[in-house]
Amino acid sequence: MSAAPPPSSPAPHTAARPEPPASRSPWRSLRHRGMRWWSVANFVSNAGTWMQLTVQNLLVLQITGSAAATGLSMSVQAAPALFVSLLGGTAVDRWPRKLTAAVSQALLGGVALVTAVLVAVDRLDMTSLLALAAVTGLIATVDGPACALLGNDLVPVEDVPSAIGVGALVHNAGRLVGTALAGVTVGFLGTAAAYGANALSFLFVASVIPFLRPARGATAVRHTPAPGAPRPGLGVREGLVFFARRPRLVALAGITGISAVFGRNYGLTLAVLVTGPLAGGAGSFGTVSTVLAAGGIVGAVLGARLRRPSVRLVGCLAAAGGLLQVAAGLSPSLAVLLVLVLPMAVVESVSDTAGTAVLQTDPPARLRGRVLGVWSSIGTVWGLGGPPALGLLMELAGARGALVLGGLIVSGTIAAGHLARTRRTTDTPVLLPTLDGDVTDRGALSTAA
Repeated sequence: MSAAPPPSSPAPHTAARPEPPASRSPWRSLRHRGMRWWSVANFVSNAGTWMQLTVQNLLVLQITGSAAATGLSMSVQAAPALFVSLLGGTAVDRWPRKLTAAVSQALLGGVALVTAVLVAVDRLDMTSLLALAAVTGLIATVDGPACALLGNDLVPVEDVPSAIGVGALVHNAGRLVGTALAGVTVGFLGTAAAYGANALSFLFVASVIPFLRPARGATAVRHTPAPGAPRPGLGVREGLVFFARRPRLVALAGITGISAVFGRNYGLTLAVLVTGPLAGGAGSFGTVSTVLAAGGIVGAVLGARLRRPSVRLVGCLAAAGGLLQVAAGLSPSLAVLLVLVLPMAVVESVSDTAGTAVLQTDPPARLRGRVLGVWSSIGTVWGLGGPPALGLLMELAGARGALVLGGLIVSGTIAAGHLARTRRTTDTPVLLPTLDGDVTDRGALSTAA
């Protein structure tokens, strides 16, 4: 009898090939053709949107001569996010994503075109402008989550943080270009041309969407259940229940909320600090704002490198940002403040990317629109209530005191929440039927709080 071959000598054709290391490039989502086209479309749309927003404020001032009216127009456009976002998210879950995004973009383009015509014939008054702003805000409650989730649907789940980071860079680039083009367009072609350009940007996005194809490994979203599968609920209540019973999402909302109120209104706190205790002027605050913007871009690139974002990471970054804010409040000079402002902006941007990735990937695919709807409503509350609360704190404690106390509140609250969480290591289960398109292996993203 011949001896058996040693087990340590497998045949060459059975040897396992080592898998290539997973890419951590912040640009990895752009390997996919659909994401490249979507990024180009988003850049065009963002540039047009910021062009219109810049011109709209000037137009309101021209019509009314009142700064308060400018604020009113912005509030009217934001109001639907507070009251209708839940319904908008439900619509995104109920209807095919590409169709929903294409139709909403086309409708927004139509509103911009109507505004352009009214401006061109000099028939736009404050009443009609507010009505058009309200319609825009209403459509945006569907368009926002639809476009955000559509981008994620184009790439494999491990590339979602990269897609979000690239989206943040595209947003910032579109903002810079759109703001610059607004002045040039109005100067040479008039206000109506800026609205017309925004209308064309929306229509460009709507024409690109039907041709987008998801990459291999992207999450498939099924809006109608397979034969024999349980029919999911499509109402607002299911999204609310899921969010409320998901401790990691509640924790994420708490972290983001406390940071939004006490730690992120740098346009207000740092402006008062620079022009007050540090005895700087508008130029000095402009320098601080430039550093903040640069840090945001660096943070977006770093955030796009993430592969396993988690609520714990978001909390650690927010707490670190709070401590940096405390140091900024104690800055003895503008030079020291500038040194601290850059890491503050970087930490904030990475935290935003990580939190958005968790928010958009943790829920089942069929619930993500409604979860984003809940999030939009909560975020609108923070946006409306944060500045007055921070302003009151500044009145009581001054600019330095507001930065120091705010940073301590952010860091202390997050630390207390972490200690409380150690006593409860398991999430309350939310029993939902598993359908096609759901990501059942959450470990790949490590989204545990």
